[in-house]
Amino acid sequence: MPLTVGVADEARDDERRVAASPASTRALVAAGHAVVVQANAGAAAGWPDDQYTEAGAVIAGSAAEMLEQASVVLCVRGSGPGATWLEAGASHTVAGMFDPLSDPAAVQTLAERGATVFALDLLPRITRSQPMDVLSSQATVAGYKAVIVAASLSPRLFPMLTYAAGTIPPAKVLVLGAGVAGLQAIATARRLGANVSAYDVRAAVREQIESLGARFVDLADVAAGKEDASGYATGADEAELARQREALAKEIAASDVLVTTALVPGQRSPILVTAAAIEAMKPGSVIVDIAAERGGNCEGTVAGKTVDIGGVLLVGAENLPATAPQDASQMMGRNYANFILHIAKDGEINLDSDDPIVQGTLVARGGSVVNERVAALLAASAGGGSAKP
Repeated sequence: MPLTVGVADEARDDERRVAASPASTRALVAAGHAVVVQANAGAAAGWPDDQYTEAGAVIAGSAAEMLEQASVVLCVRGSGPGATWLEAGASHTVAGMFDPLSDPAAVQTLAERGATVFALDLLPRITRSQPMDVLSSQATVAGYKAVIVAASLSPRLFPMLTYAAGTIPPAKVLVLGAGVAGLQAIATARRLGANVSAYDVRAAVREQIESLGARFVDLADVAAGKEDASGYATGADEAELARQREALAKEIAASDVLVTTALVPGQRSPILVTAAAIEAMKPGSVIVDIAAERGGNCEGTVAGKTVDIGGVLLVGAENLPATAPQDASQMMGRNYANFILHIAKDGEINLDSDDPIVQGTLVARGGSVVNERVAALLAASAGGGSAKP
């Protein structure tokens, strides 16, 4: 018996993505599964309902109708206004990005309703999981868009230009953090012709930075950082962060554009750029802080706002992938379809605890939160509350 995969309409002010594209719908249908899409779910991404029906989906007139038919529900983000999938119950499996280490409330809500929940933002970074890696696909979009936003706000052109009266030197772009978003920001700024430098506390990424044609900023007085099993930088202590901030100040002051991308899973974004460093930048400089949703890498970042600090524009970028909803949804849809095809076995959801992909992403089942880290966070927030590990 095939699965029935439901797709909700998540369109709201800051979200234009959809959890399945017509192409990923076609892949699920070709594998023998049914797909039911809430009416207008893909409209904000540029896909009218008829493109989904042509791919083999059925259109549901409402979220309730979609939930009634679906056994598996795909969502872009697990919480927020219009999160109709939070009405899913014991008959449902819900998969999406829940950010459960920072905001476990949505997982708890679904667990209390008896739903089985997979958080794809906890996907282990192993070779087999790469086709499902939604964080990387969306970070790619965010890194690209960060540079495009900066270029549109900067009073300078990025490339070196020679014209009849002389030459304009290239803009200087500095990228802090060389994860997926940072590397895409470097590549995009280089394609636009900028003079690009980049810093990451992990010395191991130096080769990747230089392979893109950027200069690696080597801070001699700052110890190289470590990374966890997923490839993310681990949090530094305050003394080490202070040394980073001091050593980076000169590089920041010399830059026309700064893109900050440093994130630590489940923690507040580290402050890498002080107010004094921003004040030392030239008027007209632009900062795009991709980490704004987690507090930001800069002192003065306001999530969702652009603030002027002494002539320097500081953009608290929120949900940049949603500003390119069609391609972001195309990439996300492929990730989600690959995940469903991986866990679907003979019309059932595979809960094999020996599978590292299942083990890493399964956060709730049978009325309980089963991920130990998420359960511990919920228990701590409740003062030793009822979340069951």
